[in-house]
Amino acid sequence: MLEQDLAPLLVRSRLTAACDEWFAAHAGDEPGIAVVGIGGYGRGDLTPGSDLDVLLLHDGSRRDVKEVADRLWYPIWDAGVSLDHSVRTVEEAATVAREDLKAVLGMLDARHVAGDAALTSRMRELVLTTWRRDARRRLSDVEVAVRDRLDRNGELAFLLEPDLKECHGGLRDVHAMTAAAAAWVVDAPGERVRAAEARLLDVRVALHRRGNRPSDRLVLQEQSPVADALGYDDADALMRDVYDAARTIAFASDATWRRVEAALRPPRRVRAGLFRSASPTRRPLADDVVEQDGEVVLARDADPAHDPGLVLRVAAAAAQADLPIAPHTLERLADQAPPLPQPWPAPILGDFIALLGSGAALVPVVEALDQVGIFGRLLPEWAQVRCKPQRNAVHRYTVDRHLTQAAAEAAALTRRVSRPDLLLLGALLHDIGKGYPGDHTDAGVEVVPGIAARMGLPLHDVDVLVTLVRHHLLLPDTATRRDLDDPATVALVAAAVTDRSTLDLLHALTEADALATGPAAWGEWKARLVAELVARTAAVLAGEPPPEPELLDERQVSLADAGELAVDVDGTRVTVVAPDRPGLLWRWAGVLSLHRLAIRAATAASVGRMAVTVFDVAPRFGSLPDWALVRADVRRAYDDALPLSTALAERERAYARGHVDLVPARVLWMDEASASATVVEVRAHDRIGLLYRLTRVLADARLDVRSARMTTLGAEVVDAFYVVGDDGAPVTDPDRRQQVEVALLQACSQGV
Repeated sequence: MLEQDLAPLLVRSRLTAACDEWFAAHAGDEPGIAVVGIGGYGRGDLTPGSDLDVLLLHDGSRRDVKEVADRLWYPIWDAGVSLDHSVRTVEEAATVAREDLKAVLGMLDARHVAGDAALTSRMRELVLTTWRRDARRRLSDVEVAVRDRLDRNGELAFLLEPDLKECHGGLRDVHAMTAAAAAWVVDAPGERVRAAEARLLDVRVALHRRGNRPSDRLVLQEQSPVADALGYDDADALMRDVYDAARTIAFASDATWRRVEAALRPPRRVRAGLFRSASPTRRPLADDVVEQDGEVVLARDADPAHDPGLVLRVAAAAAQADLPIAPHTLERLADQAPPLPQPWPAPILGDFIALLGSGAALVPVVEALDQVGIFGRLLPEWAQVRCKPQRNAVHRYTVDRHLTQAAAEAAALTRRVSRPDLLLLGALLHDIGKGYPGDHTDAGVEVVPGIAARMGLPLHDVDVLVTLVRHHLLLPDTATRRDLDDPATVALVAAAVTDRSTLDLLHALTEADALATGPAAWGEWKARLVAELVARTAAVLAGEPPPEPELLDERQVSLADAGELAVDVDGTRVTVVAPDRPGLLWRWAGVLSLHRLAIRAATAASVGRMAVTVFDVAPRFGSLPDWALVRADVRRAYDDALPLSTALAERERAYARGHVDLVPARVLWMDEASASATVVEVRAHDRIGLLYRLTRVLADARLDVRSARMTTLGAEVVDAFYVVGDDGAPVTDPDRRQQVEVALLQACSQGV
């Protein structure tokens, strides 16, 4: 039994040694038989949850092979150890290695454990000879498997709950690189990769110790215990180390397979009927920067030690040409390039902007610079956000990769603004404050002026950049949480941006930021609201009067004039018209939730004695509902014939996920957000029927909801309600607010 406080490396070595000793005792040195460890056992990488991969070799002369195998396998099974076993002659093993990719990859790590060592040596020689002979075909298969794993499992470095083995940047990538090296096509993984592999193996050991059914997926609830077991300060420190290791492995893997492709590529034909080496073609890309064999390298007379701008010329040229920087060029630049002068000369800043403006090609170039430590020298503040996890299901990337991706997304939007350079810099730096204590926006506002001054930006540009960082959440938060028809909403934005050029920059930055965040952060609905807010703000900045609110269109007014209960559907906009009575909003919210509709926005208006409520909705699961059934339930709800509380409780139980709120709900009162109403904002974990419960609380408190905006961010919601009291005025009484707040918080924490 292993002690729980053993270091992970010692755990692996003792597990391997214990298995070796057991096989040596039970197989001995019998002639004609050999026990061979393959896969993780062959590498000596056993963890508490590993399968034991064993090959029993024999020379074909012994008739008792089955009895020997049973004598070995049954005690292992009885001990509850997962065993992957096979029994073969040397020739059979070699045949399987030629035909089965998974099998040969395991055999490449074969290690003699017990019995006749000559059998193991002969098998290894046959397998390796065949592997090297068939390298072109077999390595192509391995590369396909590497890419398939990436498609299935994603990038280890950017997942909230990564698989340490199967993700790109995981342990299997190291095994694949080692297999390529065994074919004598590329060099074996270097020290940095081996150190990264050891870090992931340490985490794997700690993770396997935690579970009865060990898994290689580092799920959220296991990250803190694993961090404690390995001596990290917290889960974030653990994940930064895991992500850093994964990026090292992924970068080396990508470079390895480029090298494999180049090595196995047929030589150029230089004369009919002849194949021979030819001098590589070198195509100029920039001063002292050329392309050679599909990579960016330095010109022969380049002098990195005396040319501080060469690093960014290489980076910009590589990104603009969408080519990788050759590894030896990266190493030379890392070793010899001097610090950049401060402030940066205009050509150096220009190359940096060209790098940022290269779109998707920016990402691998920044990653290459980062892997050799160059990008951190260009931007020292990068160290604070490098590999920093974002514990938010909406974000798909670490902070540093999010910033790089935002700049890549912004490159496609540069034609929409008058200062594309400031857009690109704003995208790269808008979340740089997440690497510092406190509110990330406040921290960014403190840090960015120093960065901008170091880059040589004039004072006016520094001010604009700081404005972009300070207000990078202004447009989406305002558009989705505030009533655009309220003049105070547009006035707030106009006061923040002050001019049209900055407004356009902020609009483009908003889109780039959202696209770089993840699919849930941007869509047609949010884009339309933000564009509407920008258009209204631009009109105010131009001195035009704000447009009069158009709450209802002709169709909706016509329905109200008819004086009957009706439900009108136009795409994802639902209008419910009914004779006015208390509590209509919570009734309609309950019906829509019952039919699996998420409500994004709601407005209420009166036409005579008729109440008109307009909802923007989206399906929670799959397609839109049967509207005939919705209409029927609206009628039943109006007549109090539909038991909404009971029906929603059943619906919520059907989709319950067993979630426990890690952060309590919060209620905020926004007096400055409107001149004619009070905005009460509820931030909570999303649940089916939540809006129904919240609006019912407001109705029971005799508050009239004039309009509402609902924002869903992953599993969280921010719901803002414009409310007035019985007298039609904003709600200012502290005691009344306190009572409403308590009831809203209870509604967030209770089931229907």
